[in-house]
Amino acid sequence: MTEDTLSIVFAALADPTRRAILGRLAQGEATVKELAKPFNKSLPAISKHLRVLEQAGLITQGRKAQWRPCQIDAEPLKEVSDWVNQYRHIWEARFDRLDEYLQQVQQKESNNDRKA
Repeated sequence: MTEDTLSIVFAALADPTRRAILGRLAQGEATVKELAKPFNKSLPAISKHLRVLEQAGLITQGRKAQWRPCQIDAEPLKEVSDWVNQYRHIWEARFDRLDEYLQQVQQKESNNDRKA
């Protein structure tokens, strides 16, 4: 995935409606009408969200008779995950330091309780 493609995928994921649509599609394919049901948005507004997701490679839309079922394409999400994992060691180290600090605080409180 190129940096530009990664930017397109992150931009698509930045919207909570699009993330919710992806969450629904993770359960299985759905029509535009089915995807629009939980939102207080028009079908054209949902269609715009779907176009953004499709341009980012996150979904595909089929053509079955009168309806166009949408399906998730997880490949771009895997590539986003791989990119994020490059930085995993940074936040894991921060959590390790936080854990050490909390243990020190608990130890001090335990010592103070024994003295009281």
